[in-house]
Amino acid sequence: MALDPRGAALALHRFGFGPKAGSIAALAPDPLGALLADLDAPNAGQIANASLPSSGAENRAVYENNAENLAKQKLEQKRKQAVQASLENSGVDTAMEQKAMEQKAMEQRADSPPTVPAQPKPVPLPRQIFLSEAKARYGAAVNADVGLVERLVWFWSNHFCVSFDSTVMAGAYEREAIRPHVLGRFADMLLAVESHPAMLLYLDNAQSIGPNSVAGINRDRGLNENLAREILELHTLGVRTVYAQADVTNFAKMITGWTILPTVDNPDHGGEFVFNKRMHEPAPQTLIGNTYPDAGVEQGRNVLADLARHPATARHVAVKLTRHFIADDPPPALVERLTERFLDTDGDLKELAKTLVSAPESWSPEQVKIKRPGEWIVAERRATGTQGQIDRMMGAQALLGEPLWRPPAPRGFPDDNATWLDGLALRLDSANIFAQRVATNLDPQTVLDTALGPLASEETRRTIARAESKQQALAFVVMAPEFLRR
Repeated sequence: MALDPRGAALALHRFGFGPKAGSIAALAPDPLGALLADLDAPNAGQIANASLPSSGAENRAVYENNAENLAKQKLEQKRKQAVQASLENSGVDTAMEQKAMEQKAMEQRADSPPTVPAQPKPVPLPRQIFLSEAKARYGAAVNADVGLVERLVWFWSNHFCVSFDSTVMAGAYEREAIRPHVLGRFADMLLAVESHPAMLLYLDNAQSIGPNSVAGINRDRGLNENLAREILELHTLGVRTVYAQADVTNFAKMITGWTILPTVDNPDHGGEFVFNKRMHEPAPQTLIGNTYPDAGVEQGRNVLADLARHPATARHVAVKLTRHFIADDPPPALVERLTERFLDTDGDLKELAKTLVSAPESWSPEQVKIKRPGEWIVAERRATGTQGQIDRMMGAQALLGEPLWRPPAPRGFPDDNATWLDGLALRLDSANIFAQRVATNLDPQTVLDTALGPLASEETRRTIARAESKQQALAFVVMAPEFLRR
């Protein structure tokens, strides 16, 4: 079999996170076969890390931690109030007493030996959780042999995005709702994400109450349409397709009662999904011409099952996948094939991915898509064999406009080149900082061969050869057009 190192390098950049040492040679005998094998690998897309707690456990831990901190603050406030009251009752001028105490403290500091430097403040628990989840995510991408399945995880996590600003469970949500279904049925992933506590909090459905439900009548609170609207507009059918505003309202009624158990009085299961019948709108509802009887939680589940199999959903998913991996203007023929494959396989996402990577349009030699900041940062680490500190990686990604698990809106981060083109100048600064840290132990020519191999143009090779230092040469490698694009 003839080797195809150029095809291997292209496959790693377009469908993975770029090459790492030896990966171009490993894929050269059969680049497409390597991609297909990545989809068939055991436990593909999963993170086996027993130290990462469930989303509910993370939610409860943060709640308990916040409650303990609040109690400490209140005790300290009471102590100060007691001291103040004691001074006032003793007839002491509190202002003069305070001044005397400050003067005495200054004198003691002047006479005291040098103090031990203050210890750094402990990392807040939400930040600890965020770092642990991020480390697992980046690690899976940096260490992946091929990276196709990890790229699919990132794609679907952005399609069904939530924000860490809304819930500490954002990282666990990706592990629990996206990864188990990334190569399964779209209908199963859809149900998992829409009923996950992180999504219910992010899009406000946890507080949505049917106007005519028991809770709605007793508490005089009402409907929230955010989740219903985004499911129809972003997650399934697509903007301005087959639904109307009345469908949004009716669907919102059908998923009332989809909420989470309060953590304040449930230390064992607080923060987990629950269907609360008292909050559910008790009536049949119509959506896109279909009537759904009131069946409690099953009413909303039945709608999701139908939306997952709708032709508009198939086309919406096909366009987004093709735009992400292939081109801003998706090739119409490829979109049609993916749409048909989605419908023919009942939304089998592995089969959809196989169809995508096997398509002739997917192997165009021209690299037209700009890597998003997170992909580019991971590609740097893979090319240089450096893991990097998780804080620095997240900081760089945020500085470049793609803060981890903090999308600008429910539609997620954009997948078009125009969004990321203006930020390439910032990447040069990031590349210089990165190169300064790692250049000492690296040979730029070796990194170039690892990162680009046959994709490197003669102009890129000449530019790197003319670099004035190893640091500059290394920065040129990761800023080369062939490295910035996929």
